[in-house]
Amino acid sequence: MKAIVNTGPDRLELQEVPTPEPGKEQVRVKVRACGICATDLCMMAGWARTGFPAIPGHEWSGIVDAVGAGVDAGLAGKPCVAENVLRDGGEVGFEHSGGYGEYLITDAKNVQVLPDSLSAVEAALIEPLAVSVRALNRLTLTHKNGALIFGDGPIGMLMLMLLRRAGVYPLYLAGGRNERLSLCRELGAQGTINYHDAGKTLADTIASVTRTFSFPNLIEASGSVTAMKTAMELGAAGAKILVIGDYGTATADFPWNMLLHKELKLIGSNASAAAWPEAVAIACEPSFPLKRLVSHVLPYPQFAEGIELAKSRRGDVVKVVLLWE
Repeated sequence: MKAIVNTGPDRLELQEVPTPEPGKEQVRVKVRACGICATDLCMMAGWARTGFPAIPGHEWSGIVDAVGAGVDAGLAGKPCVAENVLRDGGEVGFEHSGGYGEYLITDAKNVQVLPDSLSAVEAALIEPLAVSVRALNRLTLTHKNGALIFGDGPIGMLMLMLLRRAGVYPLYLAGGRNERLSLCRELGAQGTINYHDAGKTLADTIASVTRTFSFPNLIEASGSVTAMKTAMELGAAGAKILVIGDYGTATADFPWNMLLHKELKLIGSNASAAAWPEAVAIACEPSFPLKRLVSHVLPYPQFAEGIELAKSRRGDVVKVVLLWE
């Protein structure tokens, strides 16, 4: 099979590699589409978790191509996505070869069958949607009178869409790219803030748009330490702050009495466990605008262009998807 192989730091090559065979209670999936995630870019650059060579791609959709022993033969031919964590604890797209290849192996119990009406490109976004659904479930909304989101990346936008679907109003989002902020307003944000335009402080700039220094729900999806501090500053008494960004090696630095006196609730959420069935159901809702986040679709031979787009930080680039069909 063909695969886009990460052969060294920031080096990708289209290669011919052996087609994998499903083992007991596994299925082989013929990949239809695969999104390029910021985490993929970290993996490609080199990190401790995986080495080289490797086949990235954890935002994939496909069709069950073959089944192993102990698997219902009726799964064959079904369009699908699947939770990426396998029985051995490794993940498809990281420790196990992912959607940058024509075929991949996953556990049959993880497979979520999709309707034919859902396009392969939209289905490739179910993984980040599942991450967002899990996060919203951990937030456990008790007050729907307003939310502030930090981050105009795909996760921030998906959280915006889910909060709107949940009936939260008004919704505000702070980010750094005007094209994306414009899309956020189309997706339901009552107001947006470009942090590049921040005056004295980010909190003051946000308040100038929202007319409030007090929010019951705050979602930090940017990975910015400044945004995290601002979320705590703008949290109302008893506010819930959902932490879903990636902060690298940054450590907490805030007045602990702010947490104490406001009785803030800090809620971390990581990955997508147990959220896949709900994410699939939401993705299949005709009114849920998942495809609005797909800005570029490229055939797999143009993977280098896709990677450069994902790295570019251009405002018109939201989600780049590679097609294997």
